[in-house]
Amino acid sequence: MYPEHPTDSRPVTAVEVHQPVPLAPAAAASAPLVAVQPGSVPAVASVVLPDGRVVTGYAIKPAQPEPVAAMPAVSRTAVNIALGGIGFAAVCGGLLLLTTFIAALTALIIQLITLAAVIFGGWIAVQIFCASGSKSGTTVNIRKAVIKRSHFHG
Repeated sequence: MYPEHPTDSRPVTAVEVHQPVPLAPAAAASAPLVAVQPGSVPAVASVVLPDGRVVTGYAIKPAQPEPVAAMPAVSRTAVNIALGGIGFAAVCGGLLLLTTFIAALTALIIQLITLAAVIFGGWIAVQIFCASGSKSGTTVNIRKAVIKRSHFHG
């Protein structure tokens, strides 16, 4: 898969792989060791490795897992109810965010209306209080007038 490096001049050496060996758990110092005879002598097994070595040891029975109890069938109605509950819980978060957004938008609109009223009211106040110094408008002089028999005599 990878190309050989022609500049590599190191000699090829065999690699020896060491497998880890589990340590036996330390026995408690206070508990005395008592020898117990097994009920029967376990069978001894010998295996010949490809290089000619013979490995002898006791055969160990593999641990058999306990059979799984048959699960009762779940009705389709129960599954639909559970999925409906999950969907409702998912929608509630969105509805909460939607109502929060509407409340914030309403508050923003109220603040904008209040700001517009304050600015417009200030503009009106400036027009009223600053009009006495300005002569740009039309001046009307009102004289004493006499009204006789629904006729104006000015």
